[in-house]
Amino acid sequence: MNSTNPPFYLPQGNEISLFEHAWQNQLPVMIKGPTGCGKTRFIEHMAARLGRPLHTVSCHDDLTAADLVGRHLIGDSGTFWVDGPLTRAVREGAICYLDEVVEARKDTTVVIHPLTDDRRILPIERTGETLKAPPEFMLVVSYNPGYQNLLKGMKPSTRQRFVGMSFHFPDAELEQRILVEETGIREKQAAALVKLAESLRVLKDHDLEEAASTRLLIYAARLINSGMDSAEACLAAMAEPLTDDEETLRALTEIITISFPGG
Repeated sequence: MNSTNPPFYLPQGNEISLFEHAWQNQLPVMIKGPTGCGKTRFIEHMAARLGRPLHTVSCHDDLTAADLVGRHLIGDSGTFWVDGPLTRAVREGAICYLDEVVEARKDTTVVIHPLTDDRRILPIERTGETLKAPPEFMLVVSYNPGYQNLLKGMKPSTRQRFVGMSFHFPDAELEQRILVEETGIREKQAAALVKLAESLRVLKDHDLEEAASTRLLIYAARLINSGMDSAEACLAAMAEPLTDDEETLRALTEIITISFPGG
């Protein structure tokens, strides 16, 4: 396996070992966790660690099975077939990562199911091909269970086709280490940012739909490390992205001002 320079990642538990065992046993993986907690970075890290190409698909309301599998296009010399990212991943023995999979249209599950059982096949109806996934191929999906409503939840019959792992925001000490390693910010500043994030996360499900993510903390740390005023950086990177409500924004601004009274 080629593990040359995988993207920076600090494990929270046994997720690296679990992922490696799942890959070795040709099992698909489902990752659950809040926005910005490190799911995508983890997959990038593991793809590099395992020496496999990575095809990432950011799922959305208009994503169809054809977007994943491929379609015929018309060119100067006539009609030709173009593989979608899932098909390319199967052919290459790559890792295919479907981010926020429940956002995609329901017909995508028809494509996913044959790849998540013992068959490990991808039927391509429009070309008549049936691709057998090589041992190196792996399907990974992720979603945010706290954000999704009942209409967009993953069906139990689909969830039970995957090995599952839950991600959460790192504990304070680990999150502080991540900020220092990722941005070069001083430890004292990193600790203050993590403490601020913990204060904002208390507001989740009350005044805020989403919690302050580790990703937003990294954004704030980068702004501060480049010389920007700490309070202004936190307002831009941690308050404004979390709410459009003026009253809530004022409350977040007060918390930030208390956390960074000297700028």
